[in-house]
Amino acid sequence: MKVGIIGATGYGGLELIRLLHNHPEIENVDLFTSSDEGNTFSNKYTHLLNIHDEPLLKIEQEKFADYDVIFTSTPSGISSELLPALIGIGPKLIDLSGDFRLKDPAQYELWYKKTPAPAQVVEKSVYGLTEWNTEAIKNADIVANPGCYPTAVLLSLLPLIKENLIDATQLIIDAKSGISGAGNKPTQMTHFSETNENTAIYKLHQHQHIPEIEQAIETFANQATPITFTTHLVPMTRGILTTSYAPVNEGISEKDLTDALQETYANQPFVRIIKQTDKFGTNQVYGSNYCDIHVKVDSRTSRATIVSVIDNLVKGAAGQAIQNMNVQFNLKQTTGLTLVPLYI
Repeated sequence: MKVGIIGATGYGGLELIRLLHNHPEIENVDLFTSSDEGNTFSNKYTHLLNIHDEPLLKIEQEKFADYDVIFTSTPSGISSELLPALIGIGPKLIDLSGDFRLKDPAQYELWYKKTPAPAQVVEKSVYGLTEWNTEAIKNADIVANPGCYPTAVLLSLLPLIKENLIDATQLIIDAKSGISGAGNKPTQMTHFSETNENTAIYKLHQHQHIPEIEQAIETFANQATPITFTTHLVPMTRGILTTSYAPVNEGISEKDLTDALQETYANQPFVRIIKQTDKFGTNQVYGSNYCDIHVKVDSRTSRATIVSVIDNLVKGAAGQAIQNMNVQFNLKQTTGLTLVPLYI
């Protein structure tokens, strides 16, 4: 297979390169740029010396017809301009930005503060939450890869909401991410002296992943409800931990919640349900495509605490994108992704 990456210089793009390099079905990976044409990629990223020494290529539409897959790992607002012209010319398109996730253009404009992609292209896109949308992904020309926060949140909550085990109208989601989730463009918020020894809440009630989570809950769990979702930046490089709180419905036990999760993901290789544990953290999935989930019910309050962890750059971005590519080409979902977490 021949693959192209637009936006390879970002963290998501670098993870695509790392993972695709070890994918047995990938013969060639080309990197495209809008500004660094001709520069050798390993000159920018020395860790890729003797791994990817090819020059960066200019973005030209006629070049892309020969590719099997094009990944776009660009800031929001760019893919919506690039990809519409590529639909139907040959390659499968997998977008890691948020440009094609929200089906309502007005919602995209409201939350992203950018011009939405053409409505007919958004309608054609398929939401790439692999474990929940496999059949649609198989035949998709364009896949909207989910956001990192929504991936962790939705995998942990959808089975419980769909089976009406928790009261989704009272759902509160607390999410924490490492700094790489903010991308590689320096800002005051991600400056070392601002993030070191500091945990900060940000985009309070304004995070663009709120409508994405609500849309997916309605789509896959058949419940339309607003959520309370807060995000925090913590002083680590990778990882997302989400802690969700909701009342359990009458007669529902902790075992019912755990059983629902286990039954839903029994045949899903990258979702692990942790039944008993004394500690639960992001290092148990670091560098891997796993999503780990654990649930407890407080008998005093009849409230469930549902926690999940992912690596935001792998399961939350590049890993899930490759998992979706595997689905599209009828490969095992684990192909090229059987990575043991780094842990330390």
